Amino acid sequence: PKEPDLPRSLAMAKGAETVEAAAGASAAVSNERRAAVDERSGLGWWIVRLACVALAVYVAYNIRLYAIKEYGLVIHEFDPWFNYRATEYLHEHGLYAFLHWYDYMSWYPLGRPVGTTIYPGMQMTSVAIKDVFDAIGYEMSLNDICCYVPAWFGVSASLFVGLLTAECSGSRNAGAFATLIMSCIPAHIMRSVGGGYDNESIAVTALSMTFYFWCRALRSTSACIPFGILAGLSYVYMVAAWGGYVFVLNMIGVHAIFLVLIGRFSVKLYWSYTLFYAIGTLGAIQIPVVGLTPLKSLEQIGPLGVFGVMQLLYAVNVYCRVKKISDPDQVFKLRVQAFSLGAGVAAAVAASLYPTGYFGPLSSRVRGLFVQHTRTGNPLVDSVAEHQPASANAYYQYLYSACYLAPIGFVRIFFGLHDSKYFLGLYGAIAYFFSAKMVRLIILLGPVASALSGVAVALLFEWAVDQLNFFSSSASAETDGEEEDDSKNETSDDAKAGAKKADGSKKAAAKKKAAVAAPAPEKGPLGPEFDAFLGQAKVSYEKNRAPRRVFAVFLVYVIVIRGADFFRYCQQMAMAMSNPSIMFNAQLRDGTKVLVDDYREAYFWLRDNTPEDSRVMAWWDYGYQITGIANRTTIADGNTWNHEHIATLGRCLVSEEKTAHRMIRHLADYVLVWSGGGGDDLAKMPHIARIANSVYSTVCDGDPLCSQLGYLDRKGTPSPFMAKSLLYKLHSGNQRPGVTVEKSRFTNVFNSKFNKVRIWKVEKVDEESKRWVADPANRICDPPGSWICKGQYPPGFLKYIKDRKDFAQLEDFNARKSDDKEALEYQKKYHESMEKRQRQRP
Repeated sequence: PKEPDLPRSLAMAKGAETVEAAAGASAAVSNERRAAVDERSGLGWWIVRLACVALAVYVAYNIRLYAIKEYGLVIHEFDPWFNYRATEYLHEHGLYAFLHWYDYMSWYPLGRPVGTTIYPGMQMTSVAIKDVFDAIGYEMSLNDICCYVPAWFGVSASLFVGLLTAECSGSRNAGAFATLIMSCIPAHIMRSVGGGYDNESIAVTALSMTFYFWCRALRSTSACIPFGILAGLSYVYMVAAWGGYVFVLNMIGVHAIFLVLIGRFSVKLYWSYTLFYAIGTLGAIQIPVVGLTPLKSLEQIGPLGVFGVMQLLYAVNVYCRVKKISDPDQVFKLRVQAFSLGAGVAAAVAASLYPTGYFGPLSSRVRGLFVQHTRTGNPLVDSVAEHQPASANAYYQYLYSACYLAPIGFVRIFFGLHDSKYFLGLYGAIAYFFSAKMVRLIILLGPVASALSGVAVALLFEWAVDQLNFFSSSASAETDGEEEDDSKNETSDDAKAGAKKADGSKKAAAKKKAAVAAPAPEKGPLGPEFDAFLGQAKVSYEKNRAPRRVFAVFLVYVIVIRGADFFRYCQQMAMAMSNPSIMFNAQLRDGTKVLVDDYREAYFWLRDNTPEDSRVMAWWDYGYQITGIANRTTIADGNTWNHEHIATLGRCLVSEEKTAHRMIRHLADYVLVWSGGGGDDLAKMPHIARIANSVYSTVCDGDPLCSQLGYLDRKGTPSPFMAKSLLYKLHSGNQRPGVTVEKSRFTNVFNSKFNKVRIWKVEKVDEESKRWVADPANRICDPPGSWICKGQYPPGFLKYIKDRKDFAQLEDFNARKSDDKEALEYQKKYHESMEKRQRQRP
């Protein structure tokens, strides 16, 4: 069929492809032949596909509702409470106020500029859903919508993974099976259970949607422009949703430059990437939390370089077309000249910007993906369990059967390669590498593991069905009936096909005709003996249909049984991951089952029994829940954007009682601690001390791991350092023999039902410091008159932080090394101590 008309510039570039090498030209032809896809288009196959997709939609939604069915419409964990509070603010005040929101109820007394430190995509999505429901008269509260969003987007993510798989593999069946696997794979469920209102719950949909539109744009020149635009718009949504957008950007950039390097540069690749990057970057810089980082951050400079490469290649091709240059050597020289000029300009720009500190350093999390050791050098980041490397057990836990199926699919996609298949292979390899470095990133492996597993299942299932002729035509049935005749069974399949086409002609004549028409077999690279062996194997394979059918029946049985086992496992994992953590079911020693709701009980007590201007000090993990449920001001929350302030909080908690009280009375009215064992504050205390020590080196007397903090024996006898700390006393005071708290400093005002939470009132609060912080005149606006007005520590507190040294990341190359010797020495001792401890572990 005739191609549709293209823009003039596009046509010129297409003509310029005549100067490409033969490999590139053949690759372009191969891509143009990428019609969708599948010869299996009979009714039976469509029933199988539709059944898989329908089942996937049902499973994807219902498997994420266990928490809602068990505990009701309750927001889970820590971060989701901040997300919900932000969603409420957006709904009540509008987008402009939301993007200019400076929150003084968190990070007291400094406050937090929420508008420039939040990815607003999920909040905007939920409010949009709420507005639509209100417009059509459907009543649903904002809390309920936020609880259901992960389940709704679990469905959409599964569907887009199916589309991506079908596009990349060329098999609709693979897409259907991938949709079904993605609907329940634990690697996706772990961040998308009902009530788990976290950024990743919508980000996986945005990721899969962006990847699908990108691969779809590479199908043909007629598709590159519309789908390139859609890929760019989807990427903007991804940027607004989650910080993991950096992975999406670099993944597409790596795929694009890989295609260029193997000689597959084409018009559709140029327009697809150009539109994706231009629209995506233009949209990304509109998100306040992102700003100009796509043009400054080392994590995002690579795709910008790929964009430059695309423009140079396109310009050379157009020039060759205009000048009618077709000599490959001359074209190569032009490209060398163009890239030399481009590299020179880029180097000059980088050299001029580098001294100004224009380029931002790698973040500690990203740096941790490439260092040889398992620590980033930042004790705050290292304290988070999900930032640790993934183990083999973690892969099996979150992927289960996909651990074995995905490698089969990975090998399968290297047959009949085209542009999109390269993407699936690269995605699988890169996602596996990064997930091995940080267990949290297994979520990125979920879509590609489902896709590759879908390819593997489709391959096995199609072969089995072909042997059993489940969906074959009547002609095929007649052929099968002829197998009962031994003489006919010896006749080759080519002769049978020729006989059918000849409509009753003799089989011998058809066989002869087919033999004449068939090309001569090519000689294999391993010699005639190996070719003869392969020929005999093929003949034997064709003759022995009965064993193949028996094995096909067995294979279908295995697929069904293992599929059911996979689904049962996913259900078990979904139920295990549906525990909201803020409440959970437990069993007492006498066997009585109880609902432990201590945490909300404590937050409700704060809400109902303390003044509205009360300030609550607690470890940073709990800040989101305190502001979201108790509606009280907190010293810090679950964000890590201010390392020094968190270290100051940690210093208050691990200092001796008297010293701690002198500091805390300037900042807080109440102190909340988690007790009751398990992951309580004593379990977190070593991390708290390390974080404090990274800014206040006197906390642990130069020991970056604070190894003097801990228990002396199995009876739980605390070390002197621990026994003197405020945190230990507030945790065990008046409950453990010999542990007391001075009542003139702290008074115990609340203990939860199962002793999971204790709240202490701070005595002798410095009211002058409290009034000073509350006065807007003492805030610093930057620039003057703007909405970003940072609070300050009260004057009475400054003497306690005068020895504070801002934490310098190891990768912050913008800092002068001569001025950063102390930080380098700290980093060196920290890594040496961590590696020594790692070697000592069994």
